[in-house]
Amino acid sequence: MKHCSAEAVIIGGMVLDIHATPSMPANPRTTTPGRVRYFLGGVARNIAECMSKLGAKPDMISAVGLDMAGNLLLEQWKSAGLSTEGILKDSNIETPVVCNIFDVNGEVAAGVASVQAIEKYLTPDWILHFKSTIHHAPLLLVDANLSLPSLQASSKIAADSECPVWFEPVSVTKSKRITSIVKHVTYTSPNEDELIAMANALLCADAFHPLKANHNLSPLSLFHMLKPAMLVLLEKGIKVVVLTLGSEGLILCSKGGPSHIRSRLRKTTRSGSGEKLYETIMQKCPPNWCFGVSDPDKSSHLFALHFPSLPASVVRLTGAGDCLVGGTLTSLCAGLDIMQSVSVGIAVAKAAVEAEANVPSAISLDAVAYDAKTVYSGAKVLFHQSKL
Repeated sequence: MKHCSAEAVIIGGMVLDIHATPSMPANPRTTTPGRVRYFLGGVARNIAECMSKLGAKPDMISAVGLDMAGNLLLEQWKSAGLSTEGILKDSNIETPVVCNIFDVNGEVAAGVASVQAIEKYLTPDWILHFKSTIHHAPLLLVDANLSLPSLQASSKIAADSECPVWFEPVSVTKSKRITSIVKHVTYTSPNEDELIAMANALLCADAFHPLKANHNLSPLSLFHMLKPAMLVLLEKGIKVVVLTLGSEGLILCSKGGPSHIRSRLRKTTRSGSGEKLYETIMQKCPPNWCFGVSDPDKSSHLFALHFPSLPASVVRLTGAGDCLVGGTLTSLCAGLDIMQSVSVGIAVAKAAVEAEANVPSAISLDAVAYDAKTVYSGAKVLFHQSKL
């Protein structure tokens, strides 16, 4: 991979998604009329593609087979002008495929994942080929589909060059893999269930229990219920927890105060499209807005902000969380702070739920900036406690 300009590195799965959507409520043990479509997916791949739609050129490290699914994934990647150098291509690899069956409301009702190739072929040896690329990167994202040795190798390379690591939990089961790399993780983006699973894994105990499904808790009530679990992650060394709440937006939590989470990455991609994104969002979401909190130093015991979601004409919910992370990463790498960046992420997630594919075919920077301003101005402090 070339190093003429530092770009984020994304390590994880490239997956062909098969979406089956019934046109009426499905009956068990029989077929139902509906629509079956192919979509390009994979958590890491979705994030990287989303970043590319915002003008970034992330370096993808992954593995696919030379089969129909792999060819579809590679063809799109090349057409987007993205490098395939970090993507291992081999006829022995069975390209990861996930089949999702949706209900008539667009929610996933059931699914089958065949993604063993990610763990089998995306090995530490392959990742080490791109050690220099990671060293030059402003940020590394790893998704929890990676094997423990690959997660450890990736995060160790990043740590050696002080490159921040973003851990994407992927699922409740795989989120527990955080235990192997927690000391190297700067950011993580779990949902409620993944947060509980991660905290329990880090404590080696069932200290916390999942919340009831379809609860109607306010973000403030939810924060107080989940605060002990979030503190486990923060006290293990993670700097920022981005707790995603679906239609309720997200909660941003850090052990530092506003100035701490306003700090920017040491390396950025502020050239070309990155510069345009930076300047546009800085105008809409000025960093001198302190959310009404005094911040004499960075020694807060805990600081939490709620960022609202945006009204949307929902077409499909899959891909929204990945696009939220993709928008946030692109903004961080452009030089924006985490508060500005998650506002952009939520704006991009809105565009995702209004699209049929996992990632919108195009993302308007003007529309994103307008929506990001709405999110940013609607953010509210949930908790601010200084150390005694």
